[in-house]
Amino acid sequence: MKIDASLYTHRALNDLLRSRTDETSVENCLGLRFIGSGLSHGTVLIDGVPGNALGAYLDGAKIIVNGNAQDAVGDTMNKGEIIIRGNVGDAAGYAMRGGEIYVEKNAGYRVGIHMKAYKNNRPALIIGGRAGSFLGEYQAGGFIIVLGLNDDGMPIVGNFPCTGMHGGKMFLRSDCRDVFFPEQVTARPAGAEDMAEIKPYLEKFCDAFHYNPSFIENAPFTVVTPDTQNPYKQMYVAN
Repeated sequence: MKIDASLYTHRALNDLLRSRTDETSVENCLGLRFIGSGLSHGTVLIDGVPGNALGAYLDGAKIIVNGNAQDAVGDTMNKGEIIIRGNVGDAAGYAMRGGEIYVEKNAGYRVGIHMKAYKNNRPALIIGGRAGSFLGEYQAGGFIIVLGLNDDGMPIVGNFPCTGMHGGKMFLRSDCRDVFFPEQVTARPAGAEDMAEIKPYLEKFCDAFHYNPSFIENAPFTVVTPDTQNPYKQMYVAN
């Protein structure tokens, strides 16, 4: 089924998407917010630029965007998958607690903040290009993976990555010599066991955006984890 987004409000569009059980194409999308909010089933293909909070509270559906997306993609999502064939704005993956987000190109500021995990629910946010400042701020669980595939000489992340991090892991495809990390985290070269953890996500990224897995994996990765000896961790409830 094809839907012309220009003919609907976001409420009407979401009501229509929830009534579908098959693959649905949304065309002429320009800034319409909350698309797929809370959606638990089906696949939604979007042509255009969806507005803020795409896939907020997503609960199992799959969303694919053939273009860029604005801020707060996957806000507090529970499960499901979001694929962005372009760039995303700020605060993608905010407080996400399950599911996966794949971004082909760059991401804005404060991406992955307050990500959390519970038992076997571990969210994953994979960015193909660069990420802006405050990446993983207050991260409490899950994986953030930044691949730096731009090859334009810019740093893979902006300023103040991992500020307040107290759970989860961040993987950066770089030796990170030009990245300053806060004292409360440990940054080290990723080993074989680390890479095995993220291999399924790298394979899905390559499949979605047509990369060679060997090209991505045959590069240095840095893994960042919270310093469990730091008393900052004690300010939060353990996972």
